[in-house]
Parts: sequence; structure tokens; C-alpha cells
Amino acid sequence: MTSSLLLALLAVQQPAQPPAPLPQPVARVEVRPAEYALKVGDTVRLAATAYDSAGRRLDSVSVRWFMGGGRFEGRVDSTGLVSAGATGTLNVAAAVVLQGPPNRPALGFARVTVLALPAERVVVTPQPARMLAGTSLVLDATPISVNGDRRYDPVTWSSSRPGVVEASATGRLTARAPGQASITASAGGATLTWRVVVGPNSVTRIGVAPGDTTARTGDVLRFRFAATDAARRAVADPRPEWSVAPVSQGGGTATIDGDGVFVANDAGTYRIVAALGARSAEAIVRVEARNATRMVSIVGRLPLKNFEAAELWLHPDGKHAYISTIGDRIYAIDISDPAKPFLTDSVVVDARVVNDVMTTEDGKFGVMTREGASNRKNGIVILSFEDPAHPKPIAEFTETVTGGVHSTYVYRGHIYLTDDATGSMRVIDIRDPYHPKQVARWQVERPEAGRTLHDIDVRDGLATLSYWNDGLVILDVGNGMKGGSPENPQLVLQYKYDLNALYRNVELAGGPGFIRGTHTSWRVGTRYVFVGDEVFPARQQGGGAGVIGLGRAYGRLHVVDISDLANPKEVAWFEPEDGGSHNVWVAGDTLYLGDYQGGLRIIDISGELKGDLLAQGREYAHVHTGDQDGNVPNTANAWGAIYRDGLIYVPDINSGLWVVRLEPRQTAIP
Repeated sequence: MTSSLLLALLAVQQPAQPPAPLPQPVARVEVRPAEYALKVGDTVRLAATAYDSAGRRLDSVSVRWFMGGGRFEGRVDSTGLVSAGATGTLNVAAAVVLQGPPNRPALGFARVTVLALPAERVVVTPQPARMLAGTSLVLDATPISVNGDRRYDPVTWSSSRPGVVEASATGRLTARAPGQASITASAGGATLTWRVVVGPNSVTRIGVAPGDTTARTGDVLRFRFAATDAARRAVADPRPEWSVAPVSQGGGTATIDGDGVFVANDAGTYRIVAALGARSAEAIVRVEARNATRMVSIVGRLPLKNFEAAELWLHPDGKHAYISTIGDRIYAIDISDPAKPFLTDSVVVDARVVNDVMTTEDGKFGVMTREGASNRKNGIVILSFEDPAHPKPIAEFTETVTGGVHSTYVYRGHIYLTDDATGSMRVIDIRDPYHPKQVARWQVERPEAGRTLHDIDVRDGLATLSYWNDGLVILDVGNGMKGGSPENPQLVLQYKYDLNALYRNVELAGGPGFIRGTHTSWRVGTRYVFVGDEVFPARQQGGGAGVIGLGRAYGRLHVVDISDLANPKEVAWFEPEDGGSHNVWVAGDTLYLGDYQGGLRIIDISGELKGDLLAQGREYAHVHTGDQDGNVPNTANAWGAIYRDGLIYVPDINSGLWVVRLEPRQTAIP
């Protein structure tokens, strides 16, 4: 018997082997740890285990990790390593499929909470150096981490000499007797101590001016406080406690701060009280409604079929405009007759999104951005606008920005752009537009996993940066105040605020891990910067198509006072009730806001600003930019607005270009 025959006989005599089991679908994915907390800058590695419908572990699986909500606050790599970049909640998902025949993936989730670094300092406001015996003040203390994040550690107060200055557990200082005392506010491992000198209280008379005055809602009044002794001499350092209340029950709302600055949201009569120890003085304010509403008219329309509109830019000649798309192109538009705008050409590039387009000041050249290119080069494309109706690509810059560019600003021969991959600002010299070159890079001190730069605006040699997790940043790029230049940007100021706490209502509506960040900014002179937030829930809510798959938008427009560069502070805000604050444009004393689902909003920003501008009736007009024939019927999605020569040009994601006119104020007929 040959060996080959023997083997054949043995094979026949062996019992049949059971057939290989068919691949079982993945019924459940377990991610461990499912809940975890870590600090900014730390990492944790997650592991995913798959089980079939019988509860058996499946080993022959492939896992793909990705970030859901909180994707701008951290990252997860292909191995499940999570890097925490900024405070917030990271929703991490593991998509698991069996190797072999195609199967639908099953998902497992983990929630990683990113905490602020320990408190490094405590900021106290006000921080009085002198008080009068018998008077009191309530102080506010804010713990801040080493990288400027807001913390909420309990604050403890103490006084070295309670008989001179008593410090209550809630931060009220009461000056008991003349002398000196050290006051300490502590939070976590951080403390602040300063000296308070209490002087004798010789005050016999106090007063408030003006004593009886009128205003409109939204008007800011500054009350003056005076204190004198028995000889009618002014007493130094009187610091009263201010309060306001409506005169009649059920009256409106108004506020007055510790400096006596008053503003009312509602019409009515209000009593102002300034208390200094046991003495008080009063004033009366009669407030009328602002009645700011004005008429608008629709001048022209240009629908964009099959493409979603994005950024708009007007050529300096006033006859041409350019609109980018959430797609692979920009369109050139003839607006010489604003009532009948029409397309003249397009520029198509390799991109999933062309978010931004802008020309140089003389209109000869410009730039368009690229994100999601199939060749992964992305970067920017330099355009010639020498024939304004027919822009042409002449060069590109991808060398350091292959990860994508979201926004740009062209200023005096340089392009200031956002680098999606690193969260840095890059400065590109295009004085020779055919040979662009990078001349500078600037970024905040933040782990790259949470460093996101969203928008840049440059005026008067100052670059205003909207830094998502890091708030408002202003750089000197040629202004002179800090010796900066395009090649050597220098920090002027940074203003941060707690986005997580501010939009807690969005988290409650959509769950932890919502999208939120400082999105846009517009500086007006040396007084105000208007700073807009972009906010979306972690999961899409009902009630409309939302914004390009992200759901209903939210977001406040902050008004930040920068007149004291060392102490920027928010003084007012505008928060739409039906959308968010996307891009803005300011011309004179009027602000134009793209409100996403709310359409176009036009806001009176004249005079001093304080408090809730929407509640005060400072909105001139509201235009819903939805269209029954739009890409999403009857749904507004206004991206922003540009004002020029009495007209407002509004790009809407769903319905294309709108041309709107704000009509003059109506005068009463005698």
C-alpha cells in the first residue's frame, strides 16, 4: 500500500470535522473604562470588547475609534488613546465589525470628562484698598487655573483682624473700626491676600445725581455719588452699595452695578438707592420703550440650486461678489444691479468645503480656502481677480497647512489663516501672489488636542482671533503698541470665559459633549469687540433641519470692553432666541448678524452698551431668509451679512444670496 493510498483511507475513516462557524453579528460593544475623568493635557487608553448575541466574546474584530461630541476639546487615535485638550465632556465611540464578510458595525461608547488644571490664582472684584468704618461691600472671587480656565473650587475668606475688617463666609467685608487688616481669599491651592485700610467715617450727608431723570430702554446712565462731612467737605473713598427696584409692583427689570451704572430692559419707573453704612440716598429714573423697530425691504435674490452657500465677499469695485460653498467651488456674482444679481463664473477645486473667500484691498488678487481635499493637500488657492467677473487660480499654498484651512483674512499683502491641523495662526506673504510663502506662526499655550483657531479679523495692525476654547485673543501685527509685525506677532490681550457653564441649557437639551466655542469676532475702535459663540447640541433635536447636519444652533454675541487692555470685561450681550450668532458685520452704529435658523438680525449698537441688548429692544429688524424653493424648504440658515452703500448682502446656506435694505426711521405724523 502506498503511503498516498494509506493517507486516503485514513482520511475516509476519520470522523467528519464540524463545519467552520459562520461569522456572528456583533450584538454589543463594551468600552472600558466607560466613564473617566482626567485633567487637561492628560491621556487615557480605552479598550473595546465585542460580544455576539449569545454573550460570547468575539476576537476577530476590527475597531475604529472616533470622537462624537466634544471633538474640539480632545482627540482619540486609532489605538483608543484619548488626549484631553480642553475642559468639557468627550463622547468617544468605538465602531466594531467582524473581519471577513461585510457586517454592520456596532457601537460602544465612553464618556471622558476633562477637568481644569488646579487653581493657580484667585481674582477678586472689587478689591478695595480703603473703606470707611461702618460700611460694607460684597466681593466676588473667581478661581483660575494656570492656563486661564475657570474653576469652581469653594472660596474661603479670612481677615487678619476681624475687629477692623470682618470677612464673612460669603465674601462680604464689613469695616468695623479704623485700622488695617489683611484679607485673604483662598480656593484650592491658590490664595490672594491684600491690605485694607479702614478710615474714620466722618460722613454726615450723602447724595446721588442726577436725582430725577429719564431714559430709554438700553440707555446707559452713570449715577454719581457724593459724601460730605459736617463742614460740607468731600469725604475721600466713599464706596456705596447700589440697588435698583421698580416703583410699582410687577414692574420691569433693570440693573445697576457697583459703580452706579444703570440700564433698564423694560419701560417703567425705577428707584435707585445708594447705601453707605446706615445712610442712603435715592434717585428716580423714568424709562420709556426704545421703539427701535425699522422696516426692511428685499431688494434682490440669487438662489443657489444644489449647493449650500457659505461665506460672501464683495469686490472693492462694488459691482462683483464672490460666494463660497459647502462644496468644491466659489461663484462669481454680478451685483451691479442689486435687484438682479447673476452668476458670471465659478472656480472649482479639489475640496469638500470651500469655507472662505476674500480679495486684497485693491481687488486684484485674493484667496479661497480648502478643506477635505481628496489629495489631502488642502491649504489655500491664490486667485487673480484682475477680471472681477472671472477669477482665475494662479498659485496655491499647502506646505504647512495640509490639514485644511477654515478661515482667512487678507491684510496689506499678507494672508492670516487658521490651520485646522495644529490650531495655529499662519501668516502667508502674498506680496508676490504667484509665490506665496509663510513668514510667521502663532498659537496659544494649549495642548494641541484642544487647540482650535476658528476665525481671524485684522484691522489697524491688530489681529483679532477667535480661539474656540481660549476665547478672544488680540495680536499686534503692525499696530505698534507691542512692537509686533506680520513676521513677529505679539500678544496684546486674551479674554476667556466659561463656555461649559454658559451653555448648560444646551447640554441639558442634547446631553454632555455638546459643540461650543468662540467662533467669530469684530473689533470696533479701541472700545468694543463683538465676540460670537457657535453652539450645537450633542445630539440633533427636532424642529427643523438644523445647520448642515449639526442640529439647531445656539450662541451668544458677547460685547467685550477692551478700553483697559489689562482688564478686558464683558459688558453686554445679544443672544437670539431662535438660532445662534454666526458671522457679524459692523458699520457705524449698526451690527448685522447671521443668525443661522433665525435669518438676518440688525441691531442698534449706538452709545454705551450694557446688559441684555435683545431684552432692551435694540433690534432694528429681523429677516427670515427661508425660501419654499430652497435646498431645505422654508428654513433659514443665514451665514452672515455684509453692508455696503445702504444694502445688506446676506448669504444663506439653504437659499443663496439675499439683498436687503434697512429703511430709514419712521417719523411721527403730527
